[in-house]
Amino acid sequence: MTSELLQRARQFEEDHIKDISPEERPLYHVTGGTGWINDPNGFSFYKGEYHLFYQYHPYSNEWGPMHWGHVVSKDLIRWERRPVVMAPDQDYDNAGCFSGSALELPDGRHLLMYTGVGRVTEEDGSQKDYQTQCMAVGDGTEYEKYEQNPVITTAVVPEGGSKVDFRDPKIWQEEDGTFYAVASNATDDGNSAILLFQSKDGFHWEFCSVIDRSDKKLGWMWECPDFFELDGKHILMASPMEMMPDGLKFHVGHGTIYIPGTYDKETHQFVREDVLPIDSGIDFYAPQTMKAPDGRRIMIAWMQAWSTSKFVPKGQKYFGQMTVPRELSLKEGKMLQKPVRELEAFRGQRVFHKNVKISQETSLEGVSGRVLDMTVHLKVDGKFRSFSMKTAQDTEHYTLVSYDPEKEILSLDRSHSGLQYDLIHTREISVKPVDGEIMLRCLMDRFSMEIFINDGSQTATLTVYTPQSAETISFAAEGEAEITVEKYALSF
Repeated sequence: MTSELLQRARQFEEDHIKDISPEERPLYHVTGGTGWINDPNGFSFYKGEYHLFYQYHPYSNEWGPMHWGHVVSKDLIRWERRPVVMAPDQDYDNAGCFSGSALELPDGRHLLMYTGVGRVTEEDGSQKDYQTQCMAVGDGTEYEKYEQNPVITTAVVPEGGSKVDFRDPKIWQEEDGTFYAVASNATDDGNSAILLFQSKDGFHWEFCSVIDRSDKKLGWMWECPDFFELDGKHILMASPMEMMPDGLKFHVGHGTIYIPGTYDKETHQFVREDVLPIDSGIDFYAPQTMKAPDGRRIMIAWMQAWSTSKFVPKGQKYFGQMTVPRELSLKEGKMLQKPVRELEAFRGQRVFHKNVKISQETSLEGVSGRVLDMTVHLKVDGKFRSFSMKTAQDTEHYTLVSYDPEKEILSLDRSHSGLQYDLIHTREISVKPVDGEIMLRCLMDRFSMEIFINDGSQTATLTVYTPQSAETISFAAEGEAEITVEKYALSF
């Protein structure tokens, strides 16, 4: 039965989605119908389609009581909007339906697992929000919340764990049929633990083990955990809040990490081998993965940073978008990320410039635009002191990507990208040449740029709000740099 709150959200979206023209949206990145979106949720494959849900406040461009929005796709690139699937309409989630995940049950139903935030008035009159894990079941369009929600309460949280900060379940099913889920839990010592739960039927859960714990230099709350096998290793992903910086490896504030390691499925013990950044750009948070029918591990994330999320560009009628879905693989203990191969079907005419010598600022014939897939190979041969590339450029605006070969630092600078607020506009990334070159694959889509460095061994994501008429791309160097550029326009 559709609640009044859910009906209201659906009607509001239907009435106001037409207020946003197609030209005001990106072409191949997911946005909400109206209002605000953040974390991707329920990324899964069901009944022949990829399903993506997301944290959604349809009524304004600001974070508010969380709903779940919904889109579907057959190719991970072109998305079709479905009705809002959840609203905060029960006692256990009246303050928000927070992040979660999804899978197909053996009986063919689609199961959503999420955090319900229930606001309770205490005896002293104060209000406190309690977080529990809840479920909804549906057919790909309509979903009903489980009558025995919540399915995991704070009663099972280990001693020293928070009864308030306990959220973001990621569910999966092993080959033996057992269901598992990881969730994040703050601890009394100011850190965080990733808790593992198990279930025989997907609805009745028991605590299993602690997968890993944060320490204070890795943030106090590891949000949106994910745990999966990748090319013979297990990977734990999380989005730590309030991290301390560590050189150029981790920046201060909310970040994202992945931890490769070994996992014993009998004892449920995980041993970490390293801690590495998932994305080193400015706008990337809360990634979630799924396993596609062909075996690929695919990840998508919120293309935004919490620290800048209150700065909505003037006149924008919605806020928030997702990254392009990315294929993951593991090489020599490091995770590689590449745009899903489906994107290549939307490439138009190829423009190719080989071994071009660059010194003063130069534009190359056919290399321009705001919706494109472009790869730049920069030869690092000691003949230049710095190299730079400007995208989304006109006489006043540009987004700058530069490389210092002596320091081996790639820099991002969007301070001239149209977002005139005093916020984070720059980032430096340690990048070493591979076989004597730096390779940058740049995806642009009107309001964003995603950079895949050295075949995806590192990535850097950022939103840009330069006027859409700013389409010039130029290259420059101190000294003489040699580049090869391959560029495709993208059409949908």
